Amino acid sequence: MEIWVLGAAGRTGRGITAELERRGLPVVLVGRNRERLEASGSKYVVADGAEAMAAEIRRQRPAVVVNTIGEYATTAATIARACLPGGHYVDMAADLVAVSRLLDLHEEALSGGSTFVTGAGFGVLATEAVVAKLCEGRETPSRVQVDALASVAVEAGAVGVALAASIVDAMTAVSARGAKPRTLVLPDGETAKVAGIDSGELVAAQRASGAADVTVFSGLAPTAPVVRALLPLLGRVVSIPAVRRFAVRRLAAVRTKAAPRPRTHTWGHAVVTWPDGTTREGWLRADEAMDFTNAVVAEVAARLARGEGKLGAHTPASALGAEVAEAAGGTFLL
Repeated sequence: MEIWVLGAAGRTGRGITAELERRGLPVVLVGRNRERLEASGSKYVVADGAEAMAAEIRRQRPAVVVNTIGEYATTAATIARACLPGGHYVDMAADLVAVSRLLDLHEEALSGGSTFVTGAGFGVLATEAVVAKLCEGRETPSRVQVDALASVAVEAGAVGVALAASIVDAMTAVSARGAKPRTLVLPDGETAKVAGIDSGELVAAQRASGAADVTVFSGLAPTAPVVRALLPLLGRVVSIPAVRRFAVRRLAAVRTKAAPRPRTHTWGHAVVTWPDGTTREGWLRADEAMDFTNAVVAEVAARLARGEGKLGAHTPASALGAEVAEAAGGTFLL
């Protein structure tokens, strides 16, 4: 029944570990720094890099593996396959490439008796769950639009590789549909600017609704006209592997000052339209985005450890139902 947390010494790893321990679940910390792992007082495994971690997973056979080391487009498949047969895998990928690649392992997970869950966090689940709720028991809609608005408190210290990779991906994943920035009025009266982006929310919303026309807006996407004009060129440059590695490495080393979250709540939003013109709108309200993400991952991992969830490769609501967002502290406003 052990749940392994890879990258346990990082901010996200620490938060998820605390959530799992609060639930009374047996947690094993996995990382490369023996001294930091020993200082935690918890059971640990020392392994440096995805391949070394995968080797330990195959040898020791944990029930569930939580991947927080980032760079999911390259690490997820290696680690998820190491869980086969019978073990389960969870990550927090939010970019389109990483989410799609993990979902492509569906048949392998299905035949191996395993459940792979990608996008377990604010990214993906906050909008996927709303779409699933709005479409429940209804025919396939013609159009879906979703908005992801994370409110994140900044922790003092280095950005770190996992967060740096997410930022680089968000900065360059400008929506191919050219969705222009707009101001969104939130249910609590606050406002926020969002812009079109191609992210993991896109494939999750498509799968949850069946709609062919899906547009994703995010508060993480740049909204300034000058910056957006440069992003297509930046995206082509950063698509070069060596350049991307350099950008992520430099950004990961940047040190930030502590800062409070910019808004009271974190929001996921969806508007679903059917061929007859019927439209439904809904929101998911959560508190600080990283706290919500930690709770989502812990909830998903706990359920998988108990043998719940569909076999195969899924996003969170697909594997466990939209209610997993409520169990992690979210509130639906439909």
